[in-house]
Amino acid sequence: MSSTASAKQSQPSTPGEPSPARPKRAPLDPGDLLGLDDLLDPEDLAIRAAVRAWTTDRILPDIAEWYEKGELPPIRELARELGSLGALGMSLTGYGCAGATCVQYGLACLELEAADSGIRSLVSVQGSLAMYAIHAYGSEEQKQRWLPGMAAGEIIGCFGLTEPDHGSDPSAMRTHARRDGDDWVLTGRKMWITNGSVAGVAVVWAQTGEGGDGRGVRGFLVPAGTPGFSAPEITHKWSLRASVTSELVLDGVRLPADAVLPGVTGLRGPLGCLSHARYGIVWGAMGAARTCFETALEYSRTREQFGRPIGGFQLTQAKLADMAVELHKGILLAHHLGRRMDAGALRPEQISFGKLNNVREAIEICRTARTVLGANGISLEYPVMRHATNLESVLTYEGTVEMHQLVLGKALTGLDAFR
Repeated sequence: MSSTASAKQSQPSTPGEPSPARPKRAPLDPGDLLGLDDLLDPEDLAIRAAVRAWTTDRILPDIAEWYEKGELPPIRELARELGSLGALGMSLTGYGCAGATCVQYGLACLELEAADSGIRSLVSVQGSLAMYAIHAYGSEEQKQRWLPGMAAGEIIGCFGLTEPDHGSDPSAMRTHARRDGDDWVLTGRKMWITNGSVAGVAVVWAQTGEGGDGRGVRGFLVPAGTPGFSAPEITHKWSLRASVTSELVLDGVRLPADAVLPGVTGLRGPLGCLSHARYGIVWGAMGAARTCFETALEYSRTREQFGRPIGGFQLTQAKLADMAVELHKGILLAHHLGRRMDAGALRPEQISFGKLNNVREAIEICRTARTVLGANGISLEYPVMRHATNLESVLTYEGTVEMHQLVLGKALTGLDAFR
């Protein structure tokens, strides 16, 4: 550039007038440090706002009492309201489902778990496990029979895979189905089944003996009330207390031939459902973390020790900064995985990456928030300990830490260390 051009650029356009002022930046939002809302379009924001408003009105006023009592009394009413919101089978298309994007479904999971993990679990099991199984693997008759009522919340579903002795290794399941003429007869037990005692239909996975090492696993639709089928509720839980958790007992349950899901054989069926549900957890865990972070932040501004708010002390600010960094990194990761899922490019290993990271970091945020609140952190007057204990279950279900580490280890090394 010539010296003449440089001199012209250094002079104001009109002598005597000040240079144009730079546009003022908006104040930094502590709730969105990275400006992640810029990634969302108006429809995304509207869906998030609707779910947040619903949880504020219907869940937050009573959730501490439900948790303390270990019950979720209005579950059927809540399911119908969630159906009206379009939150059940949200990213599925047709049959009364909303056909939302995967990012929009993730945003809903985040807001639901910001209220309580049990509420997000209700939605995840209904939509990402039970409805997804029927939508992906069911016959047209099965879809027409079950999905519209499930999308509306009129029928609650559950998903029976985990057994008392087999969780991380479903290929060793003992529940079996045998042919008897045109019928199937199921015998076995499933454990830790969300929604089980209130479900109108259970998706039950059983060994058929048609192949070893899980190759003969088939999915069956078991209507509530079928002779030999029962779903006693599991009590005395110290986590997910505002959630219905059950055992499924199948004692010679006779089903017609059209009860089997025809679209899949082998473990890829239930594992495909689990991938969809784990994706929702990637978002949901950050909802629990966000609530704990916001609680700690507000508490630090109002709680005074040594003559000033504890948020003014360096150690407290260090905790808040670390929590904020991990929270917003986790939400950014969820956004990235959601865009990949919407593009049809998301791999199971990437879902494992998200579930492993986000649940671990969410628990650490909850624990750190508890230290900011001190003794008040263990009180149900605040949501922190409730979220922390809930996340202990989320850390384990739908793939333990160790299982997701091994999934990533195999992806990195090409070596299978599961056995």
